[in-house]
Amino acid sequence: MDISGLTRTSEFQWEIPPTGAMRVPVVIFADETLIRDMDAKVFEQAANVAALPGIVKASFAMPDAHWGYGFPIGGVAAFDADEGGVVSAGGVGFDISCGVRTLLTGLAAEDIEAVKSELADALFRTIPAGVGSTGKIALSPEEMDAMLAGGAAWAVEKGWGEAADLPRIEERGCMAGARPDCVSDRAKKRQKKEMGTLGSGNHYLEVQRVTRLYDEDGAAAFGLAVGDAVISIHCGSRGLGHQIGTEYLRRMAVSAADAGIRLPERELACAPITSEAGQSYLGAMRAAINCALANRQIVTHLARQVFAEVLPGAHLSLLYDVSHNTCKVEDHEVDGVRRRLFVHRKGATRAFGPGHPDIPESLRETGQPVLIGGTMGTASYILSGTAESMTHAFGSACHGAGRAMSRHQAAKRWRGRTVIDDLAGRGIVLRSRSERGVAEEAPGAYKDVDAVVDATEDAGLARKVARLEPLICIKG
Repeated sequence: MDISGLTRTSEFQWEIPPTGAMRVPVVIFADETLIRDMDAKVFEQAANVAALPGIVKASFAMPDAHWGYGFPIGGVAAFDADEGGVVSAGGVGFDISCGVRTLLTGLAAEDIEAVKSELADALFRTIPAGVGSTGKIALSPEEMDAMLAGGAAWAVEKGWGEAADLPRIEERGCMAGARPDCVSDRAKKRQKKEMGTLGSGNHYLEVQRVTRLYDEDGAAAFGLAVGDAVISIHCGSRGLGHQIGTEYLRRMAVSAADAGIRLPERELACAPITSEAGQSYLGAMRAAINCALANRQIVTHLARQVFAEVLPGAHLSLLYDVSHNTCKVEDHEVDGVRRRLFVHRKGATRAFGPGHPDIPESLRETGQPVLIGGTMGTASYILSGTAESMTHAFGSACHGAGRAMSRHQAAKRWRGRTVIDDLAGRGIVLRSRSERGVAEEAPGAYKDVDAVVDATEDAGLARKVARLEPLICIKG
């Protein structure tokens, strides 16, 4: 990638100065290797975001950034409603509130090794995964609205979880301001039987081994030690979120024109935050956040059932649950002034620093756990937010490795069976309903997660706490 148009402002920070319609600069966090490997479309899309009304400070891109729909994946942008700011469905994405939840098991990795195949089979049998996967839960219209309003708190009330889970979930398990009435019947119909399912693509449930600690104090606060077995769940709002994204992108293309907003590209369809379309989208998006939180809560409940069956005496406790496709109303200091902003994070994870009131009290001194999902066969990471991260990109960090090639390219290059056999040779048990899906998600189709996380830490976005490697991977 030609980077001659970028200004290097520090070893891990690059800038595109405002030109043309851009209202603010683009700031990209990456080392030189990552920046050179980025698709040129990332820079183009980030610059287009910088032209949207009411954007504050800069259009940011994380070290794992790659081409997306409208916003780049790995994009962060904040808007001020008092300055004509907008909300963009393309700035959140189709898989609204896709995120990662990490559970402590109280077990050693050796305990898993002894029953690895049996445990993998039981998890795969119990937790539906794959395109169009459905579960045993079928929601009535009344239950659907209650779920969309209540999130993980609703799921716990229904018996799918423990009250102790809720403080360890972003928004304490329930996103305020959700409006089920702004979610279409079609979106609700798509979700009717999809609660407690993983879906397809890069979504997964992994049983992992803690292989390295970087911050002993942080690890102790998070309950992590080398050799521990943990579980990471990566999934989102399934068909409901996708339908909301599709419908509101279409609606926003009209509302943007009605508001006199000239879009750099149609995929950046947006609406003024204070408009009826903007408020309706925020209500529907918050309902989708609750759907994702409830979904991961039910998957957690199913995983607990499996562990109780295969490894009696194990207790799965929640470390944290954080989303990476959202728009949140947050207070941030900009140029010495505290401002209320609508922060879009698309393929970027919230990374609040120590002392922030939105972090559970038991973790507040350490900083928010930042959960970085790897690809099957590669490492995942647990980081923590820092005080420095709050000053860089509104308390945001990367969310994973980031794709290096499209799913189509990956499927042409790898065969699913070969990937499965290669992982088995490395002691990783993979269960999936689709060999093509496995090929599309081959580890080589992604960037080097170690390099992405190192750049994230070196740029001051978050601090490394622990490295995790997979033992079992359940995929769609």
